[in-house]
Amino acid sequence: MLLQQLVNGLMLGSSYALIGVAFTLLLGIFDMLNIAIGEVFMLGAFFGLTLVAAGVPFLPALLVAMVLAGLVNLVVERFAFRPLRGTPPVIPLLSSIGFSMLLQDTAVNIWGSERTQFPPSMRVVTFELGPVLVSSVQLAILGTAVVLMVTLHLLVQHTKIGRGMRAVAESPDTASLLGVDAGRVIVATFFVSGALAGAAGILVGLTFSVVSPFIGIEIGLKGVAAMVVGGAGNLQGAMLAGPLLGIAEVLSVAYLGAAYRDVVVYGLLILTLVARPQGLLGAVERARV
Repeated sequence: MLLQQLVNGLMLGSSYALIGVAFTLLLGIFDMLNIAIGEVFMLGAFFGLTLVAAGVPFLPALLVAMVLAGLVNLVVERFAFRPLRGTPPVIPLLSSIGFSMLLQDTAVNIWGSERTQFPPSMRVVTFELGPVLVSSVQLAILGTAVVLMVTLHLLVQHTKIGRGMRAVAESPDTASLLGVDAGRVIVATFFVSGALAGAAGILVGLTFSVVSPFIGIEIGLKGVAAMVVGGAGNLQGAMLAGPLLGIAEVLSVAYLGAAYRDVVVYGLLILTLVARPQGLLGAVERARV
């Protein structure tokens, strides 16, 4: 049923939106693409798995996994980005790719290379909304993603650190002259970005019920796709594009077959780049003279 597939796609896409926002946050503010976010997402899933398996309820497990993932992203900033400030953008990009491999190998050594079953973290109740069936797990995934994205919007628009982020995004030099501590802003942004990726990890663990040290690459690419389709550097664009990609993926599986899942998603990415390179909500950059 089409309506049921749309609901399923919305639930899946909410996780894509979170990791897309994690990529967008750093790209929009510092013009940096942190490839290691995919592995921070994967570690967030394993942190959540370990906590839930130890008997920690879902919400505390989610919060602790977010904090741990944020701290991991601070390590990435400290060793993969901070020593390379002032170098051409491709240098920290390559450094983040190397760091992502390091994080993946670390996960393999700790949790093994096999797929691990994500333990049940809440009692599953199914609700009938007319012809649509929605489980309590799906509602928890959607509700968590919405709360986190609204919280991020409020953080960026209405707090001192958020104003610092926007000032640094406009001009780091001018922001420093105005008294903004750029170093503190960078650390805060990396932590928030990592925490969002960690939250996406635990939500995807709930969605698919399995976790693997290699999911960071696949889901990370979906996050990059959400970022590009929404408009690179545009937070609202990533929040919109994530659900759209999730719905496209679920519909392709339902009506074309699982083999076309990635074909449709990345086909949309290429179509967007050709038809609207700035993304759905991105602005066209004009040459500066």
